[in-house]
This record gives sequence, structure tokens and C-alpha cells, in this order.
Amino acid sequence: MNLHNPQDCNLPLTHCVYLIDDFLEERGGYLKNLRIPVIMLTLLLITSGCASATYEITGYTSSSIIADIPVPTNAKPLKVTTDSANPNIKISETYELKHIGGEQGLYTPADYFQKLHDEGWVELEENRMGHVHFLKKNDTVVAIEIREDTFEIHEMKKDAPL
Repeated sequence: MNLHNPQDCNLPLTHCVYLIDDFLEERGGYLKNLRIPVIMLTLLLITSGCASATYEITGYTSSSIIADIPVPTNAKPLKVTTDSANPNIKISETYELKHIGGEQGLYTPADYFQKLHDEGWVELEENRMGHVHFLKKNDTVVAIEIREDTFEIHEMKKDAPL
């Protein structure tokens, strides 16, 4: 069992508790009196190590740069960029929402993208580039860049190549 990475432990939690209990029982003496506190502390460490950090969306509001784009109401707007170094971007807004992209921004927030789909945005999957998802609605194309704790909405210029 690896206490530093409890996800690697393939033993059921009850077996881990019995192993710790047996270890303390074999040592006898003063360790025997510490059996319950040590088991409780170990369980606390194991369960807290298994708890994943997730994001929570409490509702939606409109983006300040594109009214048709829903944004989680609990996402904190950080900045609006009107002069991007990328010549294909018209305007961008960055939001903070803890853990939206999962660890290192590797995971697409499925419920947020479902909401975008419900609002009529179609993902251009063939144009996806890692963290960057392109979506289209009518004549508007946006790129949504998902990171671990932030996401950016970029409105693309009309003549921008994808």
C-alpha cells in the first residue's frame, strides 16, 4: 500500500485498516494504546487523498463580450483583451473557475460544453487543438481555451482561418 498515493492501493479500505491494526498489535506495548488514533488518522489521510478537486457551476449568465455565450455565474472575470497578439482574435475574456479543466487542464468540462450545445453552439471538433475548442453559432466562431483553474473565450475575426 502506498500512503503517499492511495489511488495505487488496490486493497479495499477495510483490508488496509486490518493491516494497520495487525501491525500495531504485533508491536505491542505503547503502540497498542495508539491503535484507534493511528487508524483514524490513516483513514483520514487515505480518504482526503482520494477526494478529487472538482469545479462547481451554480448557474449561467451571458458573457460580457458575446451575449450568446453562457458563462458560469460563479466564474470570476479576470480580464478583457481587445488587442491580442494573435491577428485572428477579435476580443477575449479570461475567467477564473477553480478546477474547471481538472488536473493541469486535461479535462473538458462536459456539463459546460453541454450547456453551450443546448444554446446552439456547435463544436468544430476537427479544428480542436489541445486545450482550445472551436465552436460556431450562425456566423460567429469562438475559441474556448480550458486550463486548470481558468478558461478564456476568444471571439474570432470573421475572416480568420481555422
